[in-house]
Amino acid sequence: MKEIKAFIHRNRITDVIHALKEGGFRNLSIVDVQGTLKALDNKEQDYSVKLGSAVISEIKLELVCEAERVDDVVQLIRQHARTGQPDAGWIYVTDIGRAIQIDG
Repeated sequence: MKEIKAFIHRNRITDVIHALKEGGFRNLSIVDVQGTLKALDNKEQDYSVKLGSAVISEIKLELVCEAERVDDVVQLIRQHARTGQPDAGWIYVTDIGRAIQIDG
C-alpha cells in the first residue's frame, strides 16, 4: 500500500477529484492548508503575520492505494492539477507499513 499526498492550487481541486473518482479512487481526504506555492495572481496570495511569510490557500489531497495503482494516481493528478506555471504543486508517495480497516 502507498499513501499519496498532493499539494495543489485550490482552483484545480474539482477537476482532480472528478478525474480520480472516474479512475476508481474513492477514499480521498481534502484539507485546506496554507502553503508557499507561487500564487497564480494577487488575489490568491496573502501575508501571514503569524508565519512572517507570503502564503496562499492550497489544498492537500491524500489517498491510499495499492502500489500497482500509484502511477495511475500520479498521472491523473499531474494532468488535472496543471496551472500553466512551472511549479503548480507537489506529489509525495510514501510506503504504508500496515493498514487496518475499522469495522462497523
